[in-house]
Amino acid sequence: MSVLFDTNIFIRAAQPGHALQPLAVKAGDILKARGDEVCVVPQVLYEFWSVATRPAGENGLGLTTVEARIEVSRIKRLFLVHADTPAILPLWEELVAAHDVKSKNTHDARLVAAMKVHGVSDVLTFNPADFARYSNIAVLAPQEVVEATESPRA
Repeated sequence: MSVLFDTNIFIRAAQPGHALQPLAVKAGDILKARGDEVCVVPQVLYEFWSVATRPAGENGLGLTTVEARIEVSRIKRLFLVHADTPAILPLWEELVAAHDVKSKNTHDARLVAAMKVHGVSDVLTFNPADFARYSNIAVLAPQEVVEATESPRA
């Protein structure tokens, strides 16, 4: 299985002390350990940089650009990075029209378009509702990934 990590997974994983930090890390570790192809697209890196370098008082991580660059380099080292390709734009246009996507949800539609172009089946996110309209992908919440691993098998 190929799993795209949404930006919010990296944001929480980079926040020691945040209530969701251990869950973000554990879910990622589980997916990697079971052999899933874990990946990102450039948009995830751009969004992470934006939040990482925003002041903490403005809902950011408050990292310096040097610290953000280290984090982005780490992500690129540990995850397959699918390149942006010309095929993403027309598919994104189809998705936003077909699903009546508005406002900031257009960013999620672009992630789905990139997933389709690169043959990625699943997305790991703390915001499953953002992807609910797309029936052609599987949406994984970190809590579900962890619970599925910890629950006894019948």
